[in-house]
Amino acid sequence: MPQNKDLNPQAGVQGSSALYKFNSSPNTRAVVSQKCRILTPAYGGDDLLYQIGVVSSFSIGASARGAEAYRGVGFGDQIAELVPGVTGEHTLSFSRALLYLSNGHQAFGYAGGIDGPVRTLQQHRWPFDVEQQLVFSSIADTEASGRTDVAGLVDIDFSAQNATGGYVPGEGAAGDAAPAAGGAADGGGAAATVGPGNNKHRALITYCEGCWITSMDFGEMSADGGIIQQSIEATATDVHDLYSTYGEFMSTGNNPDAGQNGSLLYTPYGTDGARTVNADRNFGGVVEADGDVGAGE
Repeated sequence: MPQNKDLNPQAGVQGSSALYKFNSSPNTRAVVSQKCRILTPAYGGDDLLYQIGVVSSFSIGASARGAEAYRGVGFGDQIAELVPGVTGEHTLSFSRALLYLSNGHQAFGYAGGIDGPVRTLQQHRWPFDVEQQLVFSSIADTEASGRTDVAGLVDIDFSAQNATGGYVPGEGAAGDAAPAAGGAADGGGAAATVGPGNNKHRALITYCEGCWITSMDFGEMSADGGIIQQSIEATATDVHDLYSTYGEFMSTGNNPDAGQNGSLLYTPYGTDGARTVNADRNFGGVVEADGDVGAGE
């Protein structure tokens, strides 16, 4: 039986045809889309996620929730407190080229196209996961080296690209192990070494769990068009970093009880409880004895 090279999950990617060739990308402090990897469960693969190919755009929808104000009678036009509502679901958007041997259904793990009868969302019976790997540049790698406090910051092994003479100087952070083929790393292993044929970049993981496709077209056919793109939208049950344990008492920042930069609403304005604002909070100056703001020294 001939091999379908456009849907042949291996070495971390969904295919092995010429469409899945790699090239280099610039090293910058700003995030570039060339380094962003999107992984989904390709049909015919195992239980790993594989980098989806020929994607021209991808986005995870905004994290949004409302905040309802309540007030008290007799206290003037004053908001007593804002109470946040529940967070809405996240919508994922993809734009992917339609291939003869791999359509949008197959790229997300469903038996469509030449691999099965799936033609519409009516035949999508099971949810899937999507993983975004925001791969660091060498500049960011160097400055993030040694960070072990961020569970979702892991080493990704790129040795499968088999780049000629590939060598990345430096050393991996302790506690990061080499990832399984096609997936993210599992923490807690031995120190990662970097050398020829063992090239790594750090990546920030965003994991979209329990996704359902809510919209997928068949691609717009145009008489004067060339590339036919499929527009795909999905909704995720949960979005997390894949490794952390979430809960009420996790450290999330802005906690005034921990001495972090929380709101003055829940913190006395001054160290003695007096309502005098510390000038250092906004201006980098000092508070003089008379309460006036002086220049920092």
